Amino acid sequence: MTVTKKELMDHLADTTGLKARECKQLVESFFNTIRETLASGEEVQLSGFGRFNILDKRSRPGRNPKNGKPFEIKARRVVTFTASHSFRLQCNPCLAGYRPANT
Repeated sequence: MTVTKKELMDHLADTTGLKARECKQLVESFFNTIRETLASGEEVQLSGFGRFNILDKRSRPGRNPKNGKPFEIKARRVVTFTASHSFRLQCNPCLAGYRPANT
């Protein structure tokens, strides 16, 4: 199931009693802040949820899967997400006791 901005706005309105217009502004502002922070090169960490990072990927050789011809994949920046340990446990309770070595 995909959660949309509209569903977030509706849930916020139902649980807080705010007007729909205020909820829309709040959700839009939240996502704009995340976008702007990532675009400036900083990481975004939401406690209990996870961390968004920007990763710079360098150019590398690739191959067109349709015709097999080689080409260069251009350098680019991508957003990565790492879920927090508590969020992973909520999604997969059998991980209780598992702790990644690098955390």
